[in-house]
Amino acid sequence: MLRRTTIIVADDHPVVREGVRTLLAREADLAVVGEEGDGLKVVELVERLRPNVLVLDLMLPGLNGLEVVRQVSKRSPHTRTVILSMHASEAYVLEALRNGAAAYVLKDSGGAELVKAVRDVVAGRRYLSAPLSDRAIDAYLERATNSPLDLYETLTTREREVLQLAAEGSSAAQIGARLSISARTAETHRANLMRKLGLQSQSELIRYAMRQGLLPRDV
Repeated sequence: MLRRTTIIVADDHPVVREGVRTLLAREADLAVVGEEGDGLKVVELVERLRPNVLVLDLMLPGLNGLEVVRQVSKRSPHTRTVILSMHASEAYVLEALRNGAAAYVLKDSGGAELVKAVRDVVAGRRYLSAPLSDRAIDAYLERATNSPLDLYETLTTREREVLQLAAEGSSAAQIGARLSISARTAETHRANLMRKLGLQSQSELIRYAMRQGLLPRDV
């Protein structure tokens, strides 16, 4: 009996999710078992379904893709993450690999490339989409390991969640509701992360979030 690879697709655009799901469904050995467009819910879904593979966009509301893959790597270690992104910059690739991604595929690649990436990571291999050369994987990882510590790395998981929600414009009460904490606790986390990052205002917080790739630059 054919053993199928289970997959969750995470992208905030329904039409993209539908396209990826349709593409993967054509393959007899692949099965999409869930999909989601909100970063916080993606982590919960992966933890509940424990798929073999997570196909993940970087720009998600609620929790960005880089933080999603970091949390998934800890909460569901056997789940291999394939980043599917429009961003080809080395900075995004570095952060994705450093956070635990096993593959990085560009959205303008052909469907066969995504299928190959999924199969490669299930087989225990890493994959980088062209023009991100496979020969550069080890160099990227070495640079990621040896890069100076970013202040973002000093934030706790909860502070990172609060950072994104606050940058998206959520109030302390709204953040508390999303994260199942009190508004006062949410405000405390916001104050702590602002202090750690040396930020003084909401506008500085938003600019920082955009520089980190947590928000689209046209927000």
